[in-house]
Order: sequence, then C-alpha cells, then structure tokens
Amino acid sequence: MNKLDLSDIYRGYIACLNKQDWPKLGQFVHEDVQYNGQRFGLSHYREMLEGDHRAIPDLHFDIRQLIADPPHLASRLHFDCTPAGVLFGLPVNGRRVSFTEHVFYEFREEKIWNVWSVIDKAAIEAQLRA
Repeated sequence: MNKLDLSDIYRGYIACLNKQDWPKLGQFVHEDVQYNGQRFGLSHYREMLEGDHRAIPDLHFDIRQLIADPPHLASRLHFDCTPAGVLFGLPVNGRRVSFTEHVFYEFREEKIWNVWSVIDKAAIEAQLRA
C-alpha cells in the first residue's frame, strides 16, 4: 500500500462518517479495531461513532492535515459543531464550539486497525468561558 492509496482509503472513511453510512464502515475499519489502546472491535467502534452523531447532530469531520507513511496515517481533524448536551465532560448544551482532534491510525489489510486519538478539550473549555 502506498501513500496515495492510504490517503484515498482514509478519505473514503471520512466520507463514510460524514454520510453516517454505517453499513459501509466495515470497508474501512478492521473487525478487530483498537481505540486508544483498548480492543473495541468493529461493532463497538460503530456504536461509539453513532453515539457521537446522536450527541452532536451537526457533526462533520473536516480533514485539515493528512500525513501518510504506510502503514500509518496521521490526521488533524477540525470540528465546528453544536453538541446537544455534555461533550467530553463539559456542559456545552447547544453552544457552537470549534475544536480539533489529532488522530494516528495504523492500517492492516488496507483497513484501520489501530486508532490513537487526542481531542483539544482546552479549546472547548476556553470557548465556554468566553
């Protein structure tokens, strides 16, 4: 798998998330996916993503930076959204917030197998104080 192939697969994954096309998630995510060091499996990973969309009805994944070095990929995602209630333990409650997520992926068999995610919670906290 080369850098362009990996980037194309990832962009397809992000399009899948933005369309909430959950039946196609398995085309991009490995059955034994791990998330932040825990074995999730595809069904639990899907449940997590579906829950994110329920909590944030206008959730949209916007790729701002993308670096591919097969079998790894790093992405900086931007979000500008209106969570309905509590987000990452913060009482957002319908306020519009912007934040980023830095995500590192490891691919196996051309699917996302390992995910490490760090969300800029401090950016949300600063907006809620303003």
